[in-house]
Amino acid sequence: MSAALKNPVPNPSPELTARATGLRRHALNLAQCSNAERRQALLAMAESLNKQRELILAANQADLELAAKNELASALEARLKLDEAKLDGAIAGVRQLAQLADPLGCRQMHRELDSGLILERISVPLGVVGVIFEARPDAVIQIAALAIRSGNGAILKGGSEASGSCIAIMQALQAGLENSMVHPDVLTLLTSREESLSLLKLDGLVDLIIPRGSNELVRFIQDNTRIPVLGHADGICHLYIDKNIDLDEAVAITLDSKIQYPAACNALETLLVHKDVAAAFLAAAVPALTAAGVELRGDSEAQLHGVLLAAEEMDWCTEYLDLILAIKVVNDLESAINHIQRYGSRHTDAICSSDLDAAEQFLAKVDSAGVYHNCSTRFADGFRYGFGAEVGISTQTMPPRGPVGLEGLVTYRYRLRGTGQVVKTYSSGAASFSHKDLPL
Repeated sequence: MSAALKNPVPNPSPELTARATGLRRHALNLAQCSNAERRQALLAMAESLNKQRELILAANQADLELAAKNELASALEARLKLDEAKLDGAIAGVRQLAQLADPLGCRQMHRELDSGLILERISVPLGVVGVIFEARPDAVIQIAALAIRSGNGAILKGGSEASGSCIAIMQALQAGLENSMVHPDVLTLLTSREESLSLLKLDGLVDLIIPRGSNELVRFIQDNTRIPVLGHADGICHLYIDKNIDLDEAVAITLDSKIQYPAACNALETLLVHKDVAAAFLAAAVPALTAAGVELRGDSEAQLHGVLLAAEEMDWCTEYLDLILAIKVVNDLESAINHIQRYGSRHTDAICSSDLDAAEQFLAKVDSAGVYHNCSTRFADGFRYGFGAEVGISTQTMPPRGPVGLEGLVTYRYRLRGTGQVVKTYSSGAASFSHKDLPL
């Protein structure tokens, strides 16, 4: 465990409390901004990021060089890297988010309780979200954009390994907001460990904490704050290769799920293969995975089909975030589902099968945030779902679940408009409720 997570959580400093208080005030003002004003703010942020791309990329390069000296774990280093393509994707996500429907002011319920007594349920912002993440500098862009679009203030804390990148990005975002109706201080970046720990004690000023990082980080936050926490601790994703498959398609999906970006939480960690197709599938998949640099660890059956290393019990419940893959040969569909139920993290699990009945059983029985048929686990992403971006992925059963975009950053408020009604009238039986639903 890191030194930061061993220390007791300190009380917030007066300076941090003042910043959070000011940010909450600006968040209340943001909540009153129109849809057009919040859209314009996002476009200004995207333009500023584009203008300052050289400064951002240079800061990231400096972070990468320091990380190399400090021998940062390969998975974290992959997340830390922000190249032209990744920055372009993040900027495109901000612009896409600006075009999405306004999540605020949506009437979800419209009901006449009695004549002249009308109830509405209206979507509103949460208030202030605090997001703590490791390495990922592009997360600053995604979270800030989602916060502004949904009318929320945001306090962000990136890992120390990404500090230069995060500072450069935040400066660009706030510079963009200076050209909008949204106050730049509705976003703030924490830069010290003490501040990030103190954030956990800002209940009353922060409405939701979203951790994006290791199991250790998430568990620590959950155990040390009274603020609601949204997130996932592990991303142990499975792909089950059924006995009826298109072999080339199944191999392609396996490769993409594992090697397209192995440091992501939606990358494949365990491959389950039906015994009837194990010989043919592994004959094609093992050389392809090995050529891509993947270390394969298999059970005794998988080793009979070319997997060189033996898998241990811990391999079935390990999130590698690296070019390592555990492979198990199973007897049937039910065995695969049972394995996922025992070892899975309820993140994303997929089946490759040309048998539609088997696929439907898998989709119905696997209780994960994302359950896929004949496609890569890497599609578990807010941008790919059309959310514009995501603040994180939630594996809890209660909503929001899966990639959390705008809908996860809004709540609702009941508004009741009357004409002088009092409860006594209804309690005495002098009046009765109609409970008539009206058009939304």
